[in-house]
Amino acid sequence: MTAPPPPLSPRPRPHRSGPAWQFVSAYGLLVLTALLFLVFSLTLPHTFPTRGTVDSILFSQSIPAVLALAAMVPVVTGSFDLSLGYGLGLAHVMVLRLVIHDGWPWPWACLVVIVGGAVVGTVNGVVVEFGRIDSFIATLGTGSMLYAVTGWVTGGGRIVPGPGGLPTAFTDVYDSRLLGLPLPAFYVLGLAAALWVVLERLPLGRCLYVIGSNPRAAELVGIPTRRYTVYAFTASGLIVGCAGVLLAAQQEIGNPSVGLDYLLPAFAGALLGSTAIKPGRPNALGTVVAVAVLAVGLTGIAQMGGDFWTTPLFYGGTLLLAVGLAGYSARRLRTGADAPAGMPQPPSSAPGGGAQGTVP
Repeated sequence: MTAPPPPLSPRPRPHRSGPAWQFVSAYGLLVLTALLFLVFSLTLPHTFPTRGTVDSILFSQSIPAVLALAAMVPVVTGSFDLSLGYGLGLAHVMVLRLVIHDGWPWPWACLVVIVGGAVVGTVNGVVVEFGRIDSFIATLGTGSMLYAVTGWVTGGGRIVPGPGGLPTAFTDVYDSRLLGLPLPAFYVLGLAAALWVVLERLPLGRCLYVIGSNPRAAELVGIPTRRYTVYAFTASGLIVGCAGVLLAAQQEIGNPSVGLDYLLPAFAGALLGSTAIKPGRPNALGTVVAVAVLAVGLTGIAQMGGDFWTTPLFYGGTLLLAVGLAGYSARRLRTGADAPAGMPQPPSSAPGGGAQGTVP
């Protein structure tokens, strides 16, 4: 006679976080932005809480915000694009080269550069997915090649417009205002809204999140992981091309080394953004909030007389903190600690492959 099976031990259930913790996890970074603004306003009442400071933040942080959104898209799939800074530098010098030296109409020059950015992103995706090369190594290699092309295009020097300057319509792409606010801020909001719709409301976005969470599971359910990852890199390159156009309109001078300064802020914003709004996964709205808190912090430090080295120190420390918090949020999400109380947990599998029972 077969002995009865031993009683099943209760399956450990993940710790349920209360509504207060869920609110802090999702909106803590947004609250921190408001608190920083309040603290700096009280500390520097004559310089910080002014229209000039707000305009300065919106103008100066628009390009870092766009580039952070570009960095976020491959991160959704679990990849990293380290060629962003190099691509930004090449894009902005190419716009100025085509307009100043080759006499192209500025709309055509911008369009060609944006399409070229998408092509570069596609190449990155193909190298990573079909070449089976780690995204860090692959994009670092392609980025170095982009930097070489930038040096070849500029001859190692700057591209300077003639006495007539650049077309006013082109510089207005960056310098204009809408509803009294800097126009680049609306570019950021529009791009963030578009990415939010794609990632949160369309099947493509859900597939990208599945790929980033568990590529093997994505393949088993029939998601073309390689093709979708290439799409993510293509979108990132397209956004980098747009950022290059904005940088050219802002700088009005082609500097072959300027793009590298934006690489660290981009990843700091993208990774820190994965701890906000949708904790545990990269998301567009969280990235915008992260860029905002970085901008407020840096502006306040600068107005308090911070030295030049405080900026890289701030970004470096924030990047380390962002990576740690992003990993912690992702682990909580995987274990169900931040899941809503009414969401059922999937049953674990018994050694024989069947579903294991649970004890109420």
